[in-house]
Amino acid sequence: MPLVINTTENGQVRIEGEMNIYNAGELKQGLMNAIRDSNGVSLDLSGVSEMDSAGLQVVLLAWREAGRRTVPFRLIGMSGAVESVLSLFDLKELSEEYRENP
Repeated sequence: MPLVINTTENGQVRIEGEMNIYNAGELKQGLMNAIRDSNGVSLDLSGVSEMDSAGLQVVLLAWREAGRRTVPFRLIGMSGAVESVLSLFDLKELSEEYRENP
């Protein structure tokens, strides 16, 4: 499944497809553009069918870059694939949903 990145004017970014090594460059560019062009990024990963460590690295890079630019960055949705990877690396605290409902 190809990677689809939809960004709205209010900073919501919805990712669909595979977040893996093959799409990491495209994913990085999409997230960096969203951070550069908005006052806050809400990242919806509920449509992600596959995520590997490269996909996770890009999300962590975007989270760090948003912090450096003082742009709010939050996860607003996770697929089972994303939840599994975040659990594997003990990073579920990145999810706003998890923080609200531990």
